[in-house]
Amino acid sequence: MELTHAQASQVSASTKDEILPAFRLGQRVRMTKSIRNDGSNPFNEPNEILVPAGAEGYVKFIGDWLQVIRIYEVHFIEEGDTYGCREAELESIDDLDGYDEVEEELRWLKEHRAQKAATTAAKLQSQKEGD
Repeated sequence: MELTHAQASQVSASTKDEILPAFRLGQRVRMTKSIRNDGSNPFNEPNEILVPAGAEGYVKFIGDWLQVIRIYEVHFIEEGDTYGCREAELESIDDLDGYDEVEEELRWLKEHRAQKAATTAAKLQSQKEGD
């Protein structure tokens, strides 16, 4: 299978996560377990829950940590914060609600192109009738 440039840039260089990411940029996801402060967040107490299980957010960036572990940068709307999450800590909720942004975007593009083609054809027809 040949990858597009966009897909190839998302392939992990790690030895642990060799496959394409399970989630895509902009995808709606839900936490499967709580994120606790491991001491790296100076604005919260150690071991304090930063994001509860069940919190929903959107994938902002996909990267690697130490070139071994894929990390999803997720913006949590209710919490107003962005945290790095592992694949196992997330589940897709796009599949659960049946909403697919990519499908909607493709539908819109096809309708737009058809409308533009119809407008262009009408202009050409009116120019031919005017001659």
